[in-house]
Amino acid sequence: MGLTVLNAGVVIGLLDAGDVHHAAAVASVRAARDRGDALVLPASAYAECLVAPHRRGADAVAVVDRFLDALPARVEPVDRAIAATAAALRATHGAALRLPDGLVIATAIVLGADRILTTDAGWPAVAIPVEVLPTG
Repeated sequence: MGLTVLNAGVVIGLLDAGDVHHAAAVASVRAARDRGDALVLPASAYAECLVAPHRRGADAVAVVDRFLDALPARVEPVDRAIAATAAALRATHGAALRLPDGLVIATAIVLGADRILTTDAGWPAVAIPVEVLPTG
């Protein structure tokens, strides 16, 4: 049993069958669950996942929450250790790493995750394996 941290693009891809990352997100999350991995969605990524649903209303937000509960994926709060690690990553990598992505990576580092799933190919190399989902 391991721990897989999900970036927002992965969850968005899971929820939208028309998303270019949908098939890869389904396959990668299925593989993580088949390994027995726990799934974690950083609170910062959870917020990103809820922007479009909030534009559509409370029912759309509830769909996301029910989906995460059924997956199951735990939403991990940003605590002091995660925030400090994200700041250090951002300081090291500068403009190459946006703070929202730094918070995802920092969550994985602080929790000792086995891997991160993302749709963002532009991340710098980090100490945790990062699986970048292909499009299409």
